[in-house]
Formats: sequence, structure tokens, C-alpha cells
Amino acid sequence: MRYFDFHAHAFADLIAERALSALSDTSSIAPATDGTVRGLRRIMAERNIDSALVLPVATKPSQQTTINNWAAEIMGDGLYCCGTVHPDAQDAVDEVRRIKELGLYGVKFHSEYQHFCPDEERMFPIYEKISELGLLAVFHGGWDPFGEGDIRATPQSFARVCEAFPDLKVVAAHLGGMKLWSDVERYLAGRYDDLYMDVGVVARYIDDETLLRIIRKQGADKVLFGSDVPWDDPAHEMAMIERLPLTQEEKELIFYKNAEKLLGV
Repeated sequence: MRYFDFHAHAFADLIAERALSALSDTSSIAPATDGTVRGLRRIMAERNIDSALVLPVATKPSQQTTINNWAAEIMGDGLYCCGTVHPDAQDAVDEVRRIKELGLYGVKFHSEYQHFCPDEERMFPIYEKISELGLLAVFHGGWDPFGEGDIRATPQSFARVCEAFPDLKVVAAHLGGMKLWSDVERYLAGRYDDLYMDVGVVARYIDDETLLRIIRKQGADKVLFGSDVPWDDPAHEMAMIERLPLTQEEKELIFYKNAEKLLGV
């Protein structure tokens, strides 16, 4: 079996140790890598993962340019990257254009770190540009162990985005809404042609019966293998999918075919 991890994280060497330490202290989760690109490649080799999509997040408007330049630099040899824009950046729409020029594959958003709700109208010009340029809009979905307060990225908010932008390719991470499984089934699963879900780090938070029910409703052709590494070992999500009563073709779609088709690689 081939594997394409559609939800991976890494940091520049100079900040990796500091970033992982802060997030680990907040969540009490021990990371599976040292947070560097080198660490990501190591665990990919150990788990026989051919490719991964790195998803950086700008937590301040001032970070987006530097992060996107770094993301473009690390691509190659099985690593693909999205870029990032901050909702409060005055040049967010222009930066989406630059993300396309850099050869990145989409834009990653994280509502908890960037303090916005996906369906806020101030986000619409950004989504319009992403859709126009044929990029992906990748969102954190649901509860986050590093977040504080109310959950901003809900299945309902993604549904409103999909309805407002039917041509926008949306990837809602964590199966559309971590720990909000009933709402995922009610508002998202199987309802939108251009909505995809990844299974990043869900292995420790969902039972097999619920997972299988959501996959059946969503369709295996719209589900992506992901781990959220370094916040989980990809082996856990691999084992989770392997033990489900899915066909070999469905598992191939989830493990790598959907990712390659979505990125056009």
C-alpha cells in the first residue's frame, strides 16, 4: 500500500524546538517528531509514507510572507505544501495570489489560532481568490487541544462556506469537526461535491462504528488519510483505516489516490 499523509506539520529549524515545547505544554501531548522537516522525513521513512502535505499556519499577519517563502523552499522529494494567510492581514488576498505563484497547493486556516469563524463575511474575498486560482482551502475543524474557549470551526460553518462558494475545494480537517461527530453527519457528510475531510489525529477520539458511518455517508472518494504529525504517529491513523471493513479500492482512495488526484500529482 502507498500512503500520502495529507495533514502534516513541520517548522523551520530555528523555531521548531520552541514551538513544540509551547504546544506540548498546553496540550500535554508528546510530539512524535522534533517538529523539523528532517524529523518529518524520518517518520515518513519509518512508516513507509511516500508523500505528505505540510500545512503551516500564520498566527500573526506579519508571519505569512516568511512562512510561505519557507514552505516553497522545503517542497520536493515527496513533500508538498500549502501556504497560509492571516485573516487580519491587509494584503491577505494579494498573498493568496503570491501563494499560487510560489507553486504552493492551497491555503491553510486555523480558526483557533487565527481567531475567526470560517463563515465570517470578511473571509469571502479571500475564498473568492482561492477559488479563482484553483487552490485548496484547508481548515482545522472542530475542537482543538491547544485552543481556548468556544469552537469556531464547526460543521455548520463549513456548510455555509460550501453553500456560498460551491466551486471552492474545501478540506475540513479532523473529519470535518473533531469531537462534533453528530454535527458532521448532519450538516456535512455527503452533502457537498467539493468538500473533502481528512482523518488527521482522529484515531484517539473516535470509535470505529462512528468513523465507518461517516466515511460511508461522505464517500471514500472524499476522505483523505492524514495524521496531524507530530501530534500523532501516522501509524495510528493507518491502523484505524486498515481495520475498517472497507474494500481494497476504498482504502487505496483514502490512503493515497484521493490526495494525488486533489493535488494533481
